[in-house]
Amino acid sequence: MSSLLSHSKDQPRIRKSLSDSCPAPSTAATRSLGHDRLTRLSSSGSSDASSDKSTNHAESYFLRRENRLSAKKKAEEETLNSDYKKMYEKALATNQRLKSRLETSKQELTVIQNQLQRAQKEGSNDCGSNVLEAEKKESWSLKKRISDMEEQLKVKAELKMENQRLKDENGALIRVITKLSK
Repeated sequence: MSSLLSHSKDQPRIRKSLSDSCPAPSTAATRSLGHDRLTRLSSSGSSDASSDKSTNHAESYFLRRENRLSAKKKAEEETLNSDYKKMYEKALATNQRLKSRLETSKQELTVIQNQLQRAQKEGSNDCGSNVLEAEKKESWSLKKRISDMEEQLKVKAELKMENQRLKDENGALIRVITKLSK
C-alpha cells in the first residue's frame, strides 16, 4: 500500500477537462445540443426550485449565446454585403467608362472608313497619272542607286590595287631588313 502511495505522489495528477477529452463540436451541433438540453430541462417538469433555477440559468445562457452568434453572423453578412456592393459599383463604373470609350472608338472608325472610301474613289480617278509618276520616281531613284554603287565599286577596286601594292612593298622592305641584320 505504501508503494502505491509513493507511486501516486511521484506522478503529478493530470486533470483533463471536457474540452481536452473530446474534439470541439461545430457551432451548428452546439446550438442543437443546447436546444436539446433546453427542451429536456424544460420538459422534465420537476417542481424542485433548484432545477428551475438551473433550467432558467441554462436557458438564459444558451439564449445569450445564440443571440451573440446571430449578431456576429449578421455583422459579417453586412460587411460582406457592403464589400460586394462596393465591388459592384466599381465594376459598374468601369463598364460605363469602357462603354463610352467603345462608342467613341466606333465613331472614329466610321469616320476613318468614310475617309478611306473617299480617298479610294479619288485614287481610282487619278490612278493612271499617279502610278506613272510613282514609277518614274522609283526608276529614277533606282538609276541613281545603281550609279552610286558603280562608283563605289570603282573606288573599291582602286583601293584593292593600292593595298596589294603596299603589301608587296612591305614584303620587299622586310627582306631587305633581314639581309641587313645578318
